[in-house]
Amino acid sequence: MTEKSISVVLPVHNQEDHIHEIVSSYLEVLSKIPGEHELILVTNACRDKSPEICQTLSEQHPNVKTLDIKNGGWGLSVKLGLKEATGDVLCYTNSARTSAEILTLSLLYAVAYPEVVIKANRKIRESLRRRLGSLLYNLECRAFFDLATWDINGTPKIFPRKFSKLLQLTRDDDLIDAEFNAICRRENYPMLEVPVLSTKRHSGKSTTNYNSAFKMYWGAYELWRSMRQQASL
Repeated sequence: MTEKSISVVLPVHNQEDHIHEIVSSYLEVLSKIPGEHELILVTNACRDKSPEICQTLSEQHPNVKTLDIKNGGWGLSVKLGLKEATGDVLCYTNSARTSAEILTLSLLYAVAYPEVVIKANRKIRESLRRRLGSLLYNLECRAFFDLATWDINGTPKIFPRKFSKLLQLTRDDDLIDAEFNAICRRENYPMLEVPVLSTKRHSGKSTTNYNSAFKMYWGAYELWRSMRQQASL
């Protein structure tokens, strides 16, 4: 098997109490995968000491990079991290949720199947409300973008650099994951979903509420409309 260099992008927002532990666990498992690797920590709109901690980590580990941006946004952090990435295999993930074990398993799939997009498929939600909300959002996206996959927002998401259209993501918000899946469908990039059964978070609570959920439902419609307009040009 040809060794591939791996870049992992980790958006970080107010995670001072656990980001050191996460990075240490990721570096440990990445060291066991053949090939070079790098972690790109993107601190965004942090109100705690996360940027300082991430900067210290980058000084301690030559394969850790850090970016600090004043504006918040999951999509913006992902885009800027991918722009800085140098690997053959590119990954972004939610550092508050993704265990080192899940990251390792997903990356090993990506190395073994270099012509496939790998993404997580969370099988369990922590509450009935979140299960229903996720189901509605996934059904909406499947209908709009003709998707065969589930868990639109599931991470890690991993793809080979040659799938260059995925480096042209435009969304600065949570809709970047729907855009990611829609591009995979449009470009016929094959996708493999890795089931994830854990609902464990390293710390904190999900920021999803009724208002943000409505914005995502409406945002999916606007994204579908925008991509249709672009396709007709």
